[in-house]
Amino acid sequence: QVQLVESGGELVQAGGSLRLSCAASGRTFSSSAMGWFRQAPGKEREFVAAISRNSGNTDYADSVKGRFTISRDNAKNTVYLQMNSLKPEDTAVYYCAARIGSTYGYVYKSTRDYTYWGQGTQVTVSS
Repeated sequence: QVQLVESGGELVQAGGSLRLSCAASGRTFSSSAMGWFRQAPGKEREFVAAISRNSGNTDYADSVKGRFTISRDNAKNTVYLQMNSLKPEDTAVYYCAARIGSTYGYVYKSTRDYTYWGQGTQVTVSS
């Protein structure tokens, strides 16, 4: 069993930055591929960024490329999402997700690929 707890979401002005954190419990973090997703009101949950278990590979949604950076610290069981140049359309609840026992180097972009989810953290970007 893995528990994920996100933090760092808040209200920020357009053009600002935030860093989200996702702390994972358990000893399986280092063998887990991790992802960040977001869900705006009335919309489906969508992929934002993903990182492989050994940080060797990352991938991003086109809408956040060049602005967001995903990283992880396996010693701290934590994955991060650095968000720069925020836009009002980035407003959403952000969720982290874990896929235990993933293959080295693989990243996953579908919600169906992940087994464990956090409770989400609200990011609101004002114009």
